[in-house]
Amino acid sequence: MNIKPIRNAEDLHEAFERLELIFQAEEGTPEADEMEILVTLIEAYENKHYPITPPDPIEAIKFRMDQQGLTPKDLQVFIGSSGRVSEVLNHKRPLSLKMIKRLHDGLHIPYESLLAEIA
Repeated sequence: MNIKPIRNAEDLHEAFERLELIFQAEEGTPEADEMEILVTLIEAYENKHYPITPPDPIEAIKFRMDQQGLTPKDLQVFIGSSGRVSEVLNHKRPLSLKMIKRLHDGLHIPYESLLAEIA
C-alpha cells in the first residue's frame, strides 16, 4: 500500500485509477483498507477544491415550480400578492423568514436552499 496525500489533479487522477482497481476488494483485506483510505482522501480533496454549495434560493423555488408544474400564481399562498411574487422571482425583493417557512412547509424546499443567501 503506497498512500500519499492528494495535492493536485494528477494525484487525484492516480488515486481514482488505483481505486478503480481495488473497488471490489473483499472486506478485511489490505486492498479493502486501502480503498477506504483512498475514498477518504478523494472526498477530502474534492470537498476542498470542488465544494457543492446550496443553490440560489430563487433558483431552488423555480426548480420546485418546474418539478410540480406550478405557475407564479400558485406561489401567492406562500409569498403574497402577484406583485410580490414577481419581485421575489426577479430578485428585486428578498425572501422574508415568513415566506421561507411557508415555502419550506408547503413546497418542501429545504431550509438550506432557501437560506443560502443569508448564510
